[in-house]
Amino acid sequence: MKEASKNQQQNAGSKTDALNPFYHRLHLSGLDLVKIAVMSVTVAPIRLLLVGLLLLMIWPLAAIAVAFRRPEDRGKPLAGWRCILGPLIVLLSRGVFFVGGFKWIRVRGQRASAEEAPILVVAPHSSFLDSLALVYMGLTSVVAKAESQHIPCFGKIIQFSQPVLVSRDDPDSRQNTIKEIQRRSQSGGKWPQIFIFPEGTCSNRSCLISFKGGAFFPGVPVQPVCLRYHNNLDTMTWTWDGPGAFQCLWLTLCQIQSHMEIEFLPVYKPSQAEISDPKLFASNVRHVMAQHLQIPVTDHTYPCRRRTIHIPQKLRLPMEAGITQFQKLHRQLGLSDSQMKETLHRLQTMDHHSTDDISLLQFASFLHLPQSSALHNVFCLYDRDQSGRIDFREYVIGLSLVCNPDNADATLQCAFQLFDGGHKGYITKEELQTILHKAFALNHHSAARLFHDIDTDQDGRITFEDFKKYAAEKPDFARQFEAGQPSPPPPTANGHRVGERGDTEDCDRKPLSSPVVRAETNGLHKRAVAT
Repeated sequence: MKEASKNQQQNAGSKTDALNPFYHRLHLSGLDLVKIAVMSVTVAPIRLLLVGLLLLMIWPLAAIAVAFRRPEDRGKPLAGWRCILGPLIVLLSRGVFFVGGFKWIRVRGQRASAEEAPILVVAPHSSFLDSLALVYMGLTSVVAKAESQHIPCFGKIIQFSQPVLVSRDDPDSRQNTIKEIQRRSQSGGKWPQIFIFPEGTCSNRSCLISFKGGAFFPGVPVQPVCLRYHNNLDTMTWTWDGPGAFQCLWLTLCQIQSHMEIEFLPVYKPSQAEISDPKLFASNVRHVMAQHLQIPVTDHTYPCRRRTIHIPQKLRLPMEAGITQFQKLHRQLGLSDSQMKETLHRLQTMDHHSTDDISLLQFASFLHLPQSSALHNVFCLYDRDQSGRIDFREYVIGLSLVCNPDNADATLQCAFQLFDGGHKGYITKEELQTILHKAFALNHHSAARLFHDIDTDQDGRITFEDFKKYAAEKPDFARQFEAGQPSPPPPTANGHRVGERGDTEDCDRKPLSSPVVRAETNGLHKRAVAT
C-alpha cells in the first residue's frame, strides 16, 4: 500500500478532464421498455408496498432504541439494552433491499475492525441505493446533515446509526465535524466505524472526483471500500444531470434483480507526510481506489456539479470538458475565483472596439499577464480554426458564464454590451446572431428566427429588456439554445463499458494500459497525464 502511494505517478488511475461525472442517460431498448411495462403493473407495485411495510416495522424499533437519551448520552456509543434491537433492525433493513430486487450482495476482501481502521472510505458514490453497503456493514455510523435526523421514518434509523451530524446553520460545523471524527476515530474501537463517501456527492462512476478531506484529517488508518453495480441497464445512478430519484427507484424495482458488489481493499495506513497533509492522504487513497476500479480520476469537486451541467452547454466547449477544463487552465495562470471576477469586471468596462480579431500577444496584453504555456492553452480553447486569432469578446462572455453560473441575465447583458456596436442601446439581427453563435453555439438560422419572434414591432432592433421580457414569457425558451449543442457519449460505469456484465474476471483485469488520455477540445489536443 505504501509503495502504491509513493509511486502514484506511475500506478494510479489516469487523470482526465474529458469526462462529465454528473451526466447520466438511460438508453432503453424495445425489450427494456416491454420489461418495464410488464413489471410496472405486476411486480414493482408489490415490491414498493413491501418496502413501505418493512420501513414501518423498522421505524418503531429504531425509535425505541434511541428513546429517552439524555443530551450527555448522545456523545457516547449506544450500550446496554439499546443494542439488543440492533440485529433485528439491520435484518429488516436488509429485507428492504431484498424485496426491492437486491437479493444477493457479492463481497470481496475482508472488512477490518474498528481498531484497525476507524474510518471506511467508500467510493464511487453514485446513488441513494449505495446505502445498501451501509446496511451490510450493520448500519455503522455515517456523516449526515443534522436535519436528516428529523426525516419521517428514516430519521430514527439515521439516529440509530449514531451519525456524525453536520449543521448548515452552524458556522463552526465543519471544524466541529472534523473534531468529532477525530474523537471517535481515536477511541480505540469503542465507537462504530465511520462510513464516509469522500466525494461528497453522487457521480456516474465513470471516474473518481476529488475527495473531500473530512475522512483524512484525523490521520488514522482508513479502509477503502469500492462499490460496483453489475446490471446491464444502469437504473441506479442518480446524478445532477440524469433521471430523478423516483424514476431511478421505480426502474430499479422493475428489474428482475439488481447486483451490487462491495470490495474491501487492504487498510491504508498513512505515512507521516500524509498525516501532516490530509490533501496528500486523500489524493493517494483516491488513486489507489481508481487504479483498483480501473477508472480515471478528475479534478471535479462537489461545487462543480451544477456549473458542470449548465455552463458547458452555453460555452462553446465540449460538454465533457466544460467548466473543469476552463477553471483548471485559469488556476494554472495563477487566477483564483475572486481574481477571475475582478478580471471580468475590468474587461467588461474596457473599450471593445476592434477586439473581434486579436492575437495571442494582444490577448496577454488585455489580461495583463505574461505569455506562457498556460495562457496559450486558454487562447487555444477559442482558436478553433487554429488561425492564431480569436474574438476576445467571446472569451469575456465565457468568463462571465464561469463567474456567474446562476445568473444568465448578467451574462446576456454583458454579451449585449459587448456586441452593441456604437453603444446604440440596442442590437440588430446580425449582432444577435453573432452573440448567440459565439456565446451559445446557436446557428444563424435559429438566431434569426428568434430575433423575428422578439422584434414584435418589426423595426429591426431589440434591446436587452425586450430579450428578457421574451424569455420571461416563454418558459420553453431555453430549448431554442439546444441546437448545435454537443451530446456527451454514454459514460462507462463501474470500470466496465456500458452493457458489460462485469463479472469477477473483469474485476481482476490489469490497471488501465495507457497512462495518457488524449482529450480533443475544439481542435486543441491536450495530454492529461496520469498523476
